[in-house]
Amino acid sequence: MMVELKSQHEKGNKNAGLDVYTGDVINMMDKGVVEPLRVKTQAINSATESAVMILRIDDVIASTGGGEGEMPPEMMGGGMPPGMGGMPPMM
Repeated sequence: MMVELKSQHEKGNKNAGLDVYTGDVINMMDKGVVEPLRVKTQAINSATESAVMILRIDDVIASTGGGEGEMPPEMMGGGMPPGMGGMPPMM
């Protein structure tokens, strides 16, 4: 399947695609299947933003001294970090 599809693309048949029901290589324009560039661009942008966010979170964790299975010191004991006010006492 994929070899045939790649062959069609190399021959200049840019509308060639796989029919998901039969597995045959068909002309996607004839079947009315059109995927705009805008959709592809948005998917790539979203994936890039997600990857960057994950990397930033990893950098924050690494810079706080936390490693695999470690918590930052201020999170030990389950309390709030020093200097942070808690809830006022109940009356």
